[in-house]
Amino acid sequence: MFPALPGGTGGISGENNAMSTALRAVISVVMLAGFYLLGLVQLALVGWLIYEIWQHLHGAGAAKLSYLLLAAVGAVLAGLWRAVRAKPGDPHGLIVTPDQAPQLWQQVRELAAEVGTRAPDEIRIVPEVNAAVSEDTKLLGLIGGVRRLYIGMPLLQTFTVDQLRSVLAHELGHYSGSHTRLAGVAYRGRLAMHETLGGVGNWNVFGWVFKAYGWLYQLVSNAVARRQELEADLASVRVAGVDAAVSSMRELPVVDAAWDFYFGRYIAYGWELGYAPDDVFGGFAKLYQARADELARMREEEPDDETSRWDTHPAISERIAAMRAAPRTAHAVDGRSATALMPTVEAAGMALQREVVDFGTRTVLPWEDFTAASMTLVLQNRADRVFRSAARIAGLPVAGLAEVFGLVEAGRLGELAAEFFPQSTRREAAAEFADVMATLLGLAAVRSGQAGWQHSWSKPAVLADRNGEPVDFTEIAKLAVAPETVGEARARLAEQGVQVEAVQVVQTRATGQGADVLGAMPNVKMDGAEHADLILLSKGFVVVPAPKSTDDGEKRVAALLSGTSPAELTARYRFIAFEDISTVRIDREVPVNTTLLLHGGQTVGIQERWTSDKVGKSDDVFREILIKLRDRGDQ
Repeated sequence: MFPALPGGTGGISGENNAMSTALRAVISVVMLAGFYLLGLVQLALVGWLIYEIWQHLHGAGAAKLSYLLLAAVGAVLAGLWRAVRAKPGDPHGLIVTPDQAPQLWQQVRELAAEVGTRAPDEIRIVPEVNAAVSEDTKLLGLIGGVRRLYIGMPLLQTFTVDQLRSVLAHELGHYSGSHTRLAGVAYRGRLAMHETLGGVGNWNVFGWVFKAYGWLYQLVSNAVARRQELEADLASVRVAGVDAAVSSMRELPVVDAAWDFYFGRYIAYGWELGYAPDDVFGGFAKLYQARADELARMREEEPDDETSRWDTHPAISERIAAMRAAPRTAHAVDGRSATALMPTVEAAGMALQREVVDFGTRTVLPWEDFTAASMTLVLQNRADRVFRSAARIAGLPVAGLAEVFGLVEAGRLGELAAEFFPQSTRREAAAEFADVMATLLGLAAVRSGQAGWQHSWSKPAVLADRNGEPVDFTEIAKLAVAPETVGEARARLAEQGVQVEAVQVVQTRATGQGADVLGAMPNVKMDGAEHADLILLSKGFVVVPAPKSTDDGEKRVAALLSGTSPAELTARYRFIAFEDISTVRIDREVPVNTTLLLHGGQTVGIQERWTSDKVGKSDDVFREILIKLRDRGDQ
């Protein structure tokens, strides 16, 4: 439990603070030293066991047992060695000097004095909804070093001065509580656990001991971290006031949700398609202003009250309750935008973009053009999925909207539509295809120069005509899916200058663009012989060649997925798109043994091993996908 506050001042006495800091240092150092000592003890035990083995056994049997022991303890020691040699990464973000942001630096220095600590040596702006502090210490935190304060650009763009003061006071409170002195020790401990436990399998009895120790270390470390957060919260309340502290705490999840929404709905789709906006951080500021009503509704929601012993931060509701229970003191209200402390925030955003954003080979466009190019390509990709199936059904090398109209005129749209609406009869599917047809017609209008995309920060992008009026092809699409009215649809499109022939397939083969990773199954058998890691995407299966050894399958797949997008995976490895699968035969469900029949006549056998690694519940996901594909083929 958090100790009672002495004297009613809202502060923490120097004696109690020093004692708690010293105790935390002792716990961290002792537990970390114990982790390494445990490795040495196990090494000594293995040495003794090998000695005893060769005293009683000889030849191949003794050699095999010795090898197994050395392999087991070697995996543990290798992880410990990597942890000993590793160091924290270089500091990131954009350095802001006192000359560049004098008001911000003055505020930080004043807050540091009020909190009772030395001001940071550097302030860095980072591309995150977060603020943090670090310190380069020596001798396990006994000697201080360079201090850095990290401030998230989204906080500067959205917080008030009061809210930002509260967050900065909280972070500086970590300094006054000497929390950063232990950062190096904590980092070393976490890394030691990660590197060691990540390199041992479930078969390794030595790893079991380390896993139990790692569980205990994490339990203690997280409890200490939660205590530190509450201490820093009280520093924030004392310096910035209860109202500002509570307000900033409630605002953080709102900004975080808006940030995720911004990247997910405004940047991600175009980014994956090869485009990038020219002002990444400036766009977020505009969205935050335009979505004020939606954000206001989010602020009315009750803060999160879920927590566990494994969390490094207390629940927001718990932190707010502790803040409100602290003694109140008078504080002047400053509701100005936090940008008042850094008037050059827009220029800083562009500088930060140059510092941290890697555009690669993407085409960088102004926001209006970025949205138009991205949305058009999104439509084209959806259309290509239709055109590939239309070409296969019509027996043509390639197809476009004209060929889809040809299928409608020939009364064969039901064959095509059944692939998109497998639960319906062909007649029902043809009628339901009207929504898909409306998308194709919208693309035709864009390609014909009769429509374009209107960018908006307050709502989704809208397809509009040359006069800026939204266009709607719903009624024409309904005409275009029936043989008796498709001619009328052609005529009405021609009246609007929309050319059916303007839309053709671009991607003749399915790709992983826009796909999500659903799971992974390391070490499966392909066609009864080939060993592979199977990546499950929302658009199909990726087959990655794998070694015959089943060791480290999860680790191998995790490393691949962490640095490779679905589009890159499908370009680099064999991709079996769902649209290319005709029928599925499931010979056994546990472990899965299935045969895929492709439209081209080829078959693909996939067999899960009893000893295969399992990434989460990927085997269940795989079975669900196969059942859906099988049922689709039965319609």
